[in-house]
Amino acid sequence: MHIMVRKLLNATGLLLAPFLPLAAQSQYELNSGWQCNNIAKVTVKGEALSAPSYKLSGWMPATVPGTVLTTLLNNKLVPDPFYGMNNERIPDIYNTGKDHYTYWFVKDFAEQKPGADGQVWLHFRGVNDGCDIYVNGHRLNPNTHFGTYLRHSYNITQWLAKDGKNRLAVVVYPPAVVGNPNGGQGGDGTIAKNVGPQYTAGWDWIQPMRDRNTGIWDKVTIEKTGAVHIKDPQVITKVAGVRLPEGPQAPATVMVKATLENATAKSIEGTLRYKLAGNTISQKVTLAANATTTVQLPDLELKEPKLWWPSGYGPQQLYNLQLEFAENAGVDDVEEVNFGVREIQTYWNSHTNSREIAVNGQKIFIKGGNWITSDAMFRFSKERYDAEVRFHRDMNLNLIRIWGGSLTERPEFYEACDKYGMLVFQDFWMSGDCNGRWVDPMKKEDQWTRRRYPDDHNLFVESVADQIKMLRNHASLAFWCGGNEITPPADILSAIKDSLLPSLDNTRFFFHYSNTDSMSYNNLGGNGDGPYNIQPLSVFWNERTFPFNSEVGSVGVGDYESLERFIPVANMIAPENKKGGVDSVWDYHKYIPYFNQVDPYGKPKDVKDFANKAQLVNYDQYRALMEGFSAHMWDWYTGVIIWKTQNPWTALRGQMYDYYLDPNACLYGNRTGGAPLHVMCNPTDGNIFTVNNTFKYYTDVMLQLTAYDMEGKSRQLTQVFTEISPKTVQKYLSVKHGLDKMAAKEGIFLSLRLLDKDQKVIDDNLYWFPDSTGNYSGLQKMKAAKVQIVAQKAANDSITVKISNPANGPVAFFNRVSLVDSKTKKRILPVFYNDNYVSVLPGEEKLVTISGEAIGKNSNAVVTVSGWNLAEQTISVK
Repeated sequence: MHIMVRKLLNATGLLLAPFLPLAAQSQYELNSGWQCNNIAKVTVKGEALSAPSYKLSGWMPATVPGTVLTTLLNNKLVPDPFYGMNNERIPDIYNTGKDHYTYWFVKDFAEQKPGADGQVWLHFRGVNDGCDIYVNGHRLNPNTHFGTYLRHSYNITQWLAKDGKNRLAVVVYPPAVVGNPNGGQGGDGTIAKNVGPQYTAGWDWIQPMRDRNTGIWDKVTIEKTGAVHIKDPQVITKVAGVRLPEGPQAPATVMVKATLENATAKSIEGTLRYKLAGNTISQKVTLAANATTTVQLPDLELKEPKLWWPSGYGPQQLYNLQLEFAENAGVDDVEEVNFGVREIQTYWNSHTNSREIAVNGQKIFIKGGNWITSDAMFRFSKERYDAEVRFHRDMNLNLIRIWGGSLTERPEFYEACDKYGMLVFQDFWMSGDCNGRWVDPMKKEDQWTRRRYPDDHNLFVESVADQIKMLRNHASLAFWCGGNEITPPADILSAIKDSLLPSLDNTRFFFHYSNTDSMSYNNLGGNGDGPYNIQPLSVFWNERTFPFNSEVGSVGVGDYESLERFIPVANMIAPENKKGGVDSVWDYHKYIPYFNQVDPYGKPKDVKDFANKAQLVNYDQYRALMEGFSAHMWDWYTGVIIWKTQNPWTALRGQMYDYYLDPNACLYGNRTGGAPLHVMCNPTDGNIFTVNNTFKYYTDVMLQLTAYDMEGKSRQLTQVFTEISPKTVQKYLSVKHGLDKMAAKEGIFLSLRLLDKDQKVIDDNLYWFPDSTGNYSGLQKMKAAKVQIVAQKAANDSITVKISNPANGPVAFFNRVSLVDSKTKKRILPVFYNDNYVSVLPGEEKLVTISGEAIGKNSNAVVTVSGWNLAEQTISVK
């Protein structure tokens, strides 16, 4: 994100008198004090309404940034559409007509007219879909602005009131075509006639958003500059050769350019410059009256650069660059850019027949998650983005793909990805479902017609250009993609490929669409994505799928406390125990059946028992998915992207944490299976593997295999020293014969560990295998574990929980650690666990660290721990 900072110093370092009012705050957000009213209740035109003297009567507080539905919800005029069947109680725009969700938004703000050549700008970062804008009786946009993704700015200097009391009035129109929410993907598909998000008419993981997300959904800001305004700076870094995260670094090249706009009617001479690591880079510029020009600064050779790496491979070092334009009068404008020094390369791997990714010359095995958007109603915050991206880092993922039926994600999302080392694969706004790839009886129009969506190709291309400029400086942004499972129409595709990217961002690979042959050659037939439901674990390990699968996934029901947040008490019924099918609320929230996968653990007694047992299935599914793909790294696969890792709504599928930011066992199964250095077992043939996803060479590593029966008695299977090369998979031996024999009667636990030369555990992986009938009969009659638990405050934002399991007892199996408010008895969210659903072997202890700002904000925090053979315990924090 670019933050404008105004220094306004003259050559002697003193503030210039005419600019004094501007120095305090050069850019601020208009994010409170808005009022709104439905268009039917507003009888005057925008010119009259935007006059500060016009009295507003009967208007209600508005949420900006936000959608109309968010404002209605915050004013208690509609029920929470995320709870139960409430969404059915909200009128849909397809039935009401567009005026029902067409609203005027008004904001009074104080801003003096600047002196000298000072300029004041009004910026909109996102309005869905059309809007007309008025300030102090003047219409700013001669034609209605359209385009969900298109930023727009206005120089409002001449329209500011003499007394500094101003009014902004904006009328926001819904998308031109709202679509019939008939239950299809994107409803009847016509939502794609707009240049906007397609999921808002409903999908197989969400119900329709009734206002189709109409509103001023992203930031509105006021910015103050001198005569010259810096726009859309670009920082490109070149990192030659094959690098390592540690040790001395050869130089990198930093290239900077920016667009300068002279807002005055006179020619201006000045200097565009920045300082970085002790170097000052500058370029003298002459700008004609009212001219806009792009200036390229000389390249900088950056000595001993601190490099940016994806998570799991090295640190995420970031630089801050302040680009300023100075003239004789002083500094007109400063743009701040945070960037990482890194270079992303891609190659065609002819062995796997898929794209291979390298960063700073080192190949990276892609472990990704698919992302829709943070919130289905566009209630975005920097804090929520940070938490969600941190969860992805904690899953040991290194890439997030932004799915094409939604948004180009916000700069604050990208800031979090820069911080946590997530590469980003950004789709543009197309989907195979709406844009005509398949025959679909739910769609209103035929494939040939849908193939030409959207109606305004020029708007699509203009929006792509704008979003490239907005996001291109982020180290995390790795790839652009034409759309989800389909290319854009030919003219749009050629504009992006042949014109926009070469001129605006020639540093990133462009995929024509998300499962295109240039990403992953499809020699298996079918769509090139999927499957999306529960798989036998053998499938992940033994059945070859697409060599860079952009969408493959499983289930994701949360535990009982998660379900309570959005399922009414009357509907809390174990979904696969109900006669006549799944409960209506579970069905409405898109439940995917577990196909009796929980039954081997014992038929669920009630919904709580079902949800707890579902976590065992969740953990196993995602551990096996990540391990199965990793076991064939560089042989079958160059990467995999899970469908999907988060929910913008309270759906019951495809999530590692729920909408309320409460993680479930999927997250920790994924975390275990995706560990950078990892030991694992193919559950079908008993073969033991290590995978090393780091650049480090490990010697004197002890591989330790131990079996534990249901009483907790151990038997060592083998212990062997090994060396593990960087970026490799190694196969060792099969333990199937011995395991089958030991497991036959009641099942068995298998502990796999890697220890370093100091006998410290560097990877720990515990499997549970069923008996010879495929049931977990031994688990069902395990004795209770007699653990001791201590919780201690380690810092203001962290707590350490130590779980000790005495010798001569059973494994303390699958324990969920939770931070809870002692008064409400509800979990404190969001907090982050370095591991969870942990098992503790007899005679051992495990440490779980809980961290997050929420800890310091809650004085009633206690820890609860409950497990398979451990009744819930509440522990005070010392």
